[in-house]
Amino acid sequence: MESDLLQKLGDKSITKEQLLQKVRQKSNLIPEIISGISSVKPTIRYGCGKILMDLSEEQPEQLYPYMDFFISLLDSKYRILTWNAMCIIANLTKVDRQNKFDSIFEKYYHFLKDEYLVTVANVVGNSGKIALAKPHLTTQIVEKLLTIENISTTPHLSQECKRVIAEHAIKSFDVFFPQIKQKNKVIVFVKKYVNSPRKTLRKESEEFLKKWNQSV
Repeated sequence: MESDLLQKLGDKSITKEQLLQKVRQKSNLIPEIISGISSVKPTIRYGCGKILMDLSEEQPEQLYPYMDFFISLLDSKYRILTWNAMCIIANLTKVDRQNKFDSIFEKYYHFLKDEYLVTVANVVGNSGKIALAKPHLTTQIVEKLLTIENISTTPHLSQECKRVIAEHAIKSFDVFFPQIKQKNKVIVFVKKYVNSPRKTLRKESEEFLKKWNQSV
């Protein structure tokens, strides 16, 4: 039986934004929102996922005690919850005193081999904040991101999707480029896209090279 709050979220008599506001003010509601992730009702399940995602960005300390739960969500049968978990875990790395992320590093980055664009893009897009939070993992993160060139296309991941992923990678590299040791490898990677048929990728690579004083 769902709580009154979750029922209201389910029947839309309260919005995700209104419920998030309540949770911001009363952190003791967090377990209730976490329980909503298990709801059979998609409105509740995904509403709670979005609330927790937003909260993880604003108040990571409040959600860190539930880090193991979010790690378990990586195995969810619902892709949207897996995507939520990826984002939440990345946000919690800045307060990860017990180095829980370090122990799931390979599991997290194994999703780079996933057949869905959004899954891969989530890993790549979250890598900048992870590297800033955990600089000791920088070299490993860079090596993982450089492998995206070798991603196989699937019915859910076309060549154009690969270009989208490359664009995400360049944006992530830009976030933590000063702390990267293998800068030359990254520059070589970025230069491959200066003539890309994808306009935004072309622009991203040109701006990256200009910003970091590299000739195009």
